[in-house]
Amino acid sequence: MLGPEFCTRPRGARSRGAALTFVFASVLVAAAVTNCLPQDERKPPGPGGSPAAAHQAGEGPGRVDQRELARAAAEAVADGKSGTKAAREVVSRSGDRWGAVYDRREYEEFEQALDGRYTGVGLSARRAAGGRIEVARVQDGGPADRAGLRAGDRIRTVDGRPVDGRSAAEVVALLRGDGAPAGSPVAVGVQRGTRAWNETLRRARLATEDVTVQRLADGSLRIRVAAFTKGTGQRVRDAVRAAPRDAGVLLDLRGNSGGLVTEAVTAASAFLDGGLVATYDVHGEERALHARPGGDTGRPLVALVDGGTMSAAELLAGALKDRGRAVTVGSRTFGKGSVQMPSRLPDGSVAELTVGHYRTPAGHGVDGRGITPDLVAPDRAEERARTVLSGLGGGS
Repeated sequence: MLGPEFCTRPRGARSRGAALTFVFASVLVAAAVTNCLPQDERKPPGPGGSPAAAHQAGEGPGRVDQRELARAAAEAVADGKSGTKAAREVVSRSGDRWGAVYDRREYEEFEQALDGRYTGVGLSARRAAGGRIEVARVQDGGPADRAGLRAGDRIRTVDGRPVDGRSAAEVVALLRGDGAPAGSPVAVGVQRGTRAWNETLRRARLATEDVTVQRLADGSLRIRVAAFTKGTGQRVRDAVRAAPRDAGVLLDLRGNSGGLVTEAVTAASAFLDGGLVATYDVHGEERALHARPGGDTGRPLVALVDGGTMSAAELLAGALKDRGRAVTVGSRTFGKGSVQMPSRLPDGSVAELTVGHYRTPAGHGVDGRGITPDLVAPDRAEERARTVLSGLGGGS
C-alpha cells in the first residue's frame, strides 16, 4: 500500500524529535496509509533526539549515509533541479529495500490519511512482482467499489500514464491528484485476467473504516482491523470491553498493511495485561514496546492472518502468538519488520531510512521471514478459524 512504511509522516516534524517509524509496505491508495508513523506523542520516541542523530554514516549494506543524502538534495536544489529526485536516486543505489523519499505534498497527504479521512477513490494498492501495481483492498461504498473493482485487479495506467515500475506512493499521488477536490475525475486502466478496460472514477471525501465489529451467529465477535490509523487501537479495546463476558473474539488482520505502531500496541493491550509486545533495534541498540496493563486475558481469541498482513499488523500478531494469548490461523504473513527514522531534507521532502528491525517477544525476526501461523490454512481460513474459536469455548 502506501509507499511509506512502519512509519508515518511526522506531524510537526520540524520541531519535534525523531520518532520511531515502521515500514509498512503498501500504500492505502485511497486511504493513503503510508508505511510510516507520524512523529508525535502517539509513537515511541526515537533514540538520540533529532532525526539526523540517528543517521550518521551508513553502516553495512542497505544503509544510507544521511549526510550524503542531504548533500545530494541540497546540490540538486542549488542547480535548479529536484532535491527529492536526487535523494531518491541515492536511496535507490543504497540497497535499502524499504527506504523512500517523499515530497512535501505526499508527506502531508499521508499524515492526513492517518487521521482517518482522505479524498480518494476508496482502494488500497500494493506493488507486486515485476513492479506491477495491484489493488490490495477496496473500501465498501467508495468510488472503486461502486465501479466494481476488486482486490487483485492490476492497475495499468492512471490518467493515461503507465504505472508499472512506479512506487506505490507515486501511484497513490496520481490517484489522489495534486490537491484535486472531491468530485474530480481520474481515469484508471485496469486489468483482470485477460480482460483490460478503462474506468473513470470520481474522487470522494471518505472516512476510513479501519475497525469493523460483527456479532457472529454463535455469539462470538469478529473484529476486523484493516489498518492502524489514529484511534484504531482504542476502538479495538472498546469493542472487547463491550463484548459479552464469555464471547470469543476472531481478530481479523488479513490484508492489514500496518500503520501507526502505537495503535498496534494499544490494540495488543486489549488482550494482554501489560508485558512485552516487541523489541526493536536502532543501529544495534535495543528498545522495547510494552502493552498497557488491564487487558482481557481470559477471553478465547483467534487471530486471522495472511500474506497481506504487514508491519505493525505483524507486530500485533507476533505478540499475541508468542505470548500464548491467541491461536493464529491462516497463511504466512508478508514479512516486513524494518524500523525506519524520518528526516527532513533541505527542500522540505522527507526521507524514511531503515535503521534497524523489530522482533517478536520470543526474539523472532519478521523482516523477510513473516510469521507462520499456528494453523496453516491457505483455503477456507475463516471457516477454520471459527472452528478453532468454537473449540476454545468462544461461542455461545
